Amino acid sequence: MLRYLTLPLLALLLPSLSTVALAADTGLVVRYSAKAKFEDVRDDLVNAITGRGLVVDHTSHVAKMLDRTGKDLGKTMKMYGEDQGQVFSFCSAVVSRATMEADPHNIAFCPYTIAVYTTLKEPDTVYVTYKRVHRPDGSAASKASLQAVENLLDELAREALNLPSK
Repeated sequence: MLRYLTLPLLALLLPSLSTVALAADTGLVVRYSAKAKFEDVRDDLVNAITGRGLVVDHTSHVAKMLDRTGKDLGKTMKMYGEDQGQVFSFCSAVVSRATMEADPHNIAFCPYTIAVYTTLKEPDTVYVTYKRVHRPDGSAASKASLQAVENLLDELAREALNLPSK
């Protein structure tokens, strides 16, 4: 019961928290959100990636693809704002090398991706999400290296939305 009262109470006491949703620490996907302009968050995400000396290898315009292919499939439902569902792929030579030196099978996690999007139901809320990188069967070194990947993804997502670091 206390858990259900704490968040609404904090939202009332600290107005800035009412516009930002922090990610839950469970599940395969980590999702953050904030009231913001899509273009600003998208640009801040790209700047966060490139500011660390990383290169965006590819930008997938998922919202555009769904709109384009939906016509051929007879599907007209739109989920995202106009070109406001994009996924950025990138890699880090340093982090990736450490990850794959720990276990060559960790290649499955490369490249890293982060999505940024708005939904039609909440056009003023921008979401930044990424998939957790975790292998329960990995060695201690592999788990530590994958944690470094997740830390990087989390830092980038938080920076894009101007959220405090962990």
